[in-house]
Amino acid sequence: MTLIAKTAATDLSRRALLFAGTAAALSTAILPSFANATAPRMAKAGSTGEIRPFKAEVPESALLDLRRRLAATRWPDGQTVTDRSQGVPPTKLRELVEYWQTDYDWRDAETRLNAFPQFLTEIDGLDIHFIHVRSKHQNALPLIMTHGWPGSVFELLNVIGPLTDPTMHGGKAEDAFHLVLPSIPGFGFSEKPSVTGWNPQRIAGAWDVLMRRLGYNSYVSQGGDWGAIISDALGRQAPEGLLGIHVNRIERATTFPPDAAQALKSGAPAPAALSTDEKKIFGEARDFLNNGFGYAAIMNTRPETVGYGIADSPVGLAAWLYDKIADWVFTRGEPEKALSKDAILDNITLYWLTNTGPSSGKIYWENTVSGAKLTAIQVPAGVTIFPGEVYRPPKEWLVRAYPKLIYYNRASRGGHFAAWEEPNLFSQEIRAAFISLRS
Repeated sequence: MTLIAKTAATDLSRRALLFAGTAAALSTAILPSFANATAPRMAKAGSTGEIRPFKAEVPESALLDLRRRLAATRWPDGQTVTDRSQGVPPTKLRELVEYWQTDYDWRDAETRLNAFPQFLTEIDGLDIHFIHVRSKHQNALPLIMTHGWPGSVFELLNVIGPLTDPTMHGGKAEDAFHLVLPSIPGFGFSEKPSVTGWNPQRIAGAWDVLMRRLGYNSYVSQGGDWGAIISDALGRQAPEGLLGIHVNRIERATTFPPDAAQALKSGAPAPAALSTDEKKIFGEARDFLNNGFGYAAIMNTRPETVGYGIADSPVGLAAWLYDKIADWVFTRGEPEKALSKDAILDNITLYWLTNTGPSSGKIYWENTVSGAKLTAIQVPAGVTIFPGEVYRPPKEWLVRAYPKLIYYNRASRGGHFAAWEEPNLFSQEIRAAFISLRS
């Protein structure tokens, strides 16, 4: 049994969760352990690897049921604090839910989604949903970009134009990408796994199959949150044709200085050798452990238990997702200042209509039980640190994880959901990160 699976009642036990060898935890948004993957079965017997067109078409009965459930919400009694220390403030959630029930229109979101070419294809026994937009520009670089939790492909829609058609968005033709945006298994319109084993290593292998199936023999990968973990896993596997990766979320367990990691695990003060800025990073890590880690501890160990409530109650689901969106945007605690209500609800409603609140949480459990895989990334890597990200390591800390670091920049705006919050700035970072890998 891993340390993650044991009862963590004390601060010391919770600290152990972060740097335990098999849990390799401590993350800004997830536990950062990696899986040793067995070779995936690439298709069911009789599968042809067919790529089938897909459109989102939710039945009206599902939307009527959603509004009925919202109207019938049984709210908890009043809060005993006036801040966010106990979770989402009731006034915030009531305002969002009222808008959801009376003014929000899923059909607008569906139209936005269906404006892009979408497909399904079976890989390793599961139907994978993805958006695929080919650039009109010659010599565009193929890029697979992966969302995270509590996000979805909706996080990435506003970067499709800038990345595939840069001449219309302040870039040059030679900046163009062919773009593939898959939904992680158990998220959105991708199929939910019915067996265990769908950890980041296995998903990374599936992404390589997907890119080759689309005819891309060389490509790059990008991600934040789970998308970063999957991109890192690809970088460790280094399949032939993977030119490099870019991430906007960094693994603490592979980049924290060992003495600082030990101090964090034991509860000791920050090592004296750390600079003032580094001690600030250390303090933020400790604060995350003490105040921001609960959601991950639950999904690492009991995703099914929390799943019952968020499958049955749209308000329960909204609170579960909104809490972390609010925690991680650049405008801390005020996600509506970084994203519109409609944008937030597009994402939450997708989780509700596909009933992927429970299934999306299982990637945490899979990542935990599969064990740590923390070897260095084997391909060229680019990193962008956004100022609203929870963990913002200096360049010097990255060498163990990314020995072939080709790009590092600290952006001026944006948080954990950088592509969603600042699509134009994010697109500029992706162009800059991969420029040296273009032929």
